[in-house]
This record gives sequence, C-alpha cells and structure tokens, in this order.
Amino acid sequence: MAGTQYTLRVINNSSNLVDMCTYQKDPDIGVPNVMSLAWFAKPAHPTTTVVFRWTIDYSFVWSETGRLIPGVFFDASQSWPADPKVVGVSSETQAGNQIGLSHEGGAYNFTKTPTAGAQAGSLYVKEDASIPLKQASVGIGMSGSGTFVVQSQPNLNLTFTPHPVYYLAAGTYTQGEVLDIGSVTNPTPIRFPAGIYSVTATLNEDNTWTVNPTSGLNALEHKQVMGSRRESGSAVKR
Repeated sequence: MAGTQYTLRVINNSSNLVDMCTYQKDPDIGVPNVMSLAWFAKPAHPTTTVVFRWTIDYSFVWSETGRLIPGVFFDASQSWPADPKVVGVSSETQAGNQIGLSHEGGAYNFTKTPTAGAQAGSLYVKEDASIPLKQASVGIGMSGSGTFVVQSQPNLNLTFTPHPVYYLAAGTYTQGEVLDIGSVTNPTPIRFPAGIYSVTATLNEDNTWTVNPTSGLNALEHKQVMGSRRESGSAVKR
C-alpha cells in the first residue's frame, strides 16, 4: 500500500537548459562505500516547471553495473518491495526487511534469505558465496527508483538504516547515474516540514535556489530527532 505522496515542483528561472536532479544523502546509513544515485532527473528549459512526486516506499534493487564508480548507470534488473518496519523476508510481492542475493547459473537473483538478528528499522541484504567481485551492485530504492547502492561482494551482510535527506541540483544528469557527491554543483536540501507534502524550488537567474517553505525537518529527519529526544530525555536544539 502506497504511503503519503510528496511533491517537489522545480521552476527554472535561469537562462540555461538544465537537468533537474533529485538525489538522497545519508551519512548514517550504515553501509561503508555506499553511493548515491540520481534518483529522479528531468530536463527543463528556461521558464518551465518540472514536477517530481514520490512516496516513502522502499525496495531492494541490484544491477550488473561492473565496477561501481561515478558516471556508471544503475539500471535495476530486479526490484523487490522492502519495509524496514516489517521483520521478515521480502518476496516478489510481500515487503519485509531482509533479502538474499546469489549468482547461480550465470545470473544474479534475489533469494528469500533471512539475516540472523535482524531488527525493525533497518534493511538487510545477505550476499552469498557465489557473488563475483566487482561485477554487480546492490542496494535500496524508494518509490520505484534506486537511491543508494554498493558494490556487491561474496559473503557479506549489508545493513542499510535509512534516514535520507533529499537534495536538488541543476546540471547534466541522467536518472540512475552514480553520482560523485563532492562534485555536484550548488545543491540545495529539500525538506518537508511536519504536515507539509508539497515544496516549490526555484532556480534563479543567478543560479541560486529559493525553496518554499524554507524551514523544518523532513518527516524521516523529524522521526529520527524525536527518537533521539526520547532516548536522551533532553531537548534538541534546532
């Protein structure tokens, strides 16, 4: 069942034809060497508006990317529903927070494989001994498109604990492209304050951003902050 829909309207008031790109960052996701993908991307001429819509519905994804480096494209070859709140194994139609990845008969495939000790709040991928080195990548997606991926390796257990923050950038991007986050020019964070599900971002004539509304935390950031407050019993400054 789909969750709440979020809408990001992007107005191009610059003088350039650019690709508007939304992507996610998560410094605390829990997987070393994880890489962000160009989650959604659309071209926009000056004076035009593009619209991105999504729901916070997760998935497990993999792709035969070869070596995972910036500029490589991640085209999901398989996508199974995932839900960090449901402690159980995902299937083709049922969302859980655990899955396996194998390479048998010359092909990769998700498997209904549990991870011992799995807990609610994280997404688990158990890679078995058959996985070749540096031939594929595996990770998670949201609302039907990949967001975070890592190079697949044999005999590794991956634990993704997502608390994503959304970002918007203008430039030359293609959906599914592996991003070099450090080289993204002038990105702006996109936050949805509590009870707000539609935000408008404008690329101005001087290539700066104006975002309305301008304050507040994402729903997921808000949840993380409130959880920290409950654990510490102290106020968190904004």
